[in-house]
Amino acid sequence: MFINSITIYHFLDWFFLIFHFPLIIFILFGWVFKSLRPYNLIVIILTFASWTLLGIWYGFGYCPFTDWHWQVLWEMGHTGLPASYVSYLFQRILNVELSQTFVDWLTGGLAVMAFIISLVLNIRDFIYKRIQKQV
Repeated sequence: MFINSITIYHFLDWFFLIFHFPLIIFILFGWVFKSLRPYNLIVIILTFASWTLLGIWYGFGYCPFTDWHWQVLWEMGHTGLPASYVSYLFQRILNVELSQTFVDWLTGGLAVMAFIISLVLNIRDFIYKRIQKQV
């Protein structure tokens, strides 16, 4: 069976939506589940590393998943994509266009909040675990 490039790009478009959106939700709320807390903290740290370290070369807030999804969308003929993936999700899923400044502050603020919560809970869990071993 012959699969044309349009079919592959549609598949990749949905793949990135189905992968990237839940990843964002996991970053924001993965700390809720005790068993996932260490993974949540690692993913948040990797996200911040991407935003800052890779951002040195590609621009602050760089995300390779967004970049790859943008490449797919460009190949599908989409132009005028927003500056951030969160803006894109608001537009595509909710059909809502928000100020880019608002979205950037919302994204950064919630990510920092999730990081602080995850860090505090991971430290608390680590200390509690050590205390339990001593008893």
